[in-house]
Amino acid sequence: WPRAALHPPDDELQDHDRQGLHVQHPALLVHLYAGAGPGLLEEQGGIPGMEAIKHKKAQMLYDVIDSSRIFTCAVEPGSRSDMNVVFRTGSDELDAKFVQESVTAGFTNLKGHRSVGGMRASIYNAMPTEGVEKLCDFIRAFDKNN
Repeated sequence: WPRAALHPPDDELQDHDRQGLHVQHPALLVHLYAGAGPGLLEEQGGIPGMEAIKHKKAQMLYDVIDSSRIFTCAVEPGSRSDMNVVFRTGSDELDAKFVQESVTAGFTNLKGHRSVGGMRASIYNAMPTEGVEKLCDFIRAFDKNN
């Protein structure tokens, strides 16, 4: 990518600075210039490859939830997020048990929003496919045992 496509010219940044606005440099630019991003991005197949991985992880998790005996997802399939997968059991007590057992099993932050309840798995790009697979295995086991 050409520098101009990612970053405004320096004189524009200076103008913003003179106007008293906070200037936040684009995180993607910082990673690309620091050398942390290009190799990883290419290894993942570029933006289209990362999009495919993201969708595959989400679909894997939704498939487990949709085939579950006790878990449901209230979001219609065409409106589901690839990043935040929400689900519940239908019982506040069973949801609490799931969250507690998930913590014991090494998972973190699966408890849903305090005003909505249920569970939420945030599977952003930093979450490896193996992590989602382990969560799917945990959900299957919990479903079988409860």
